[in-house]
Amino acid sequence: MIRQLLKWTIGALSLLALLLLGPLAVIAVGEVDLDGHWSTASRESTHQAPDPRVEHQAVIHVYGARAFKWRGAFGIHTWIATKRRGADQYTVHQVLGWRAYRGGRAVSSFPTASPDFRWFNAFPELLAERRGPGVDALIDRIEAAVARYPYSRQYRVWPGPNSNTFTAYIAREVPELVLDLPPNALGKDFLPSGSLLARAPSGTGYQLSVLGLLGLTLAWEEGIELNFLGLSAGLDLNDLGLRLPGIGRLPLLDRAPRPQPTRPAVIPAAWPAATAR
Repeated sequence: MIRQLLKWTIGALSLLALLLLGPLAVIAVGEVDLDGHWSTASRESTHQAPDPRVEHQAVIHVYGARAFKWRGAFGIHTWIATKRRGADQYTVHQVLGWRAYRGGRAVSSFPTASPDFRWFNAFPELLAERRGPGVDALIDRIEAAVARYPYSRQYRVWPGPNSNTFTAYIAREVPELVLDLPPNALGKDFLPSGSLLARAPSGTGYQLSVLGLLGLTLAWEEGIELNFLGLSAGLDLNDLGLRLPGIGRLPLLDRAPRPQPTRPAVIPAAWPAATAR
């Protein structure tokens, strides 16, 4: 019995050490700024979002950028930007930990003309985009999901609920986004209300998760992904790439960036929502 327990312990520690190589590599190559101060960090626009004064169609963008300081070695911060047809501004929806720590609402929704801002120096990646007919209806559903997010006054960096828990929740509620959150969106696997089974954030498969600490995702967009103590690794099947903790997606083939559909996607009937608790 003791020998078996020792064997499992050594195996778990070995797996954890292997997964931690990803965040250590991010620090080693200088991907995170460990010395900067938030008050002087850049929040300027990266000019990825269309100018709302020029683009009259409805738009949805989802962005992700490395978290500030050491947290950026492990994960990213994500947010959702929406613009209705004819609107001259976007609305950014995100979760901010400092607001919850001060006794306020962690969920923040605010208007801006530039939703593609740097996240305290970190350049954001456009994770999903929808434009055109039918997008206003998706925005209605996003706003309704934001309003019923169950952790609006709670925040925990690890294993969640955090900003990625929020974005993943919205994506599951609006699967037409087909949002494939990268493996370093730490907190995305923290399921509401202690659920063990849920639809994957992309809506193209399912995931098992125990409090965001241990789980498995099988989906067309996410591929095969294992979560151990919040660190995720796996294989991206449709884009043929590795999914690595801290690092994110690592393509195995030299391919152009993922095309982002400009119209609402239709989720096949074979992928119904999971309701298990």
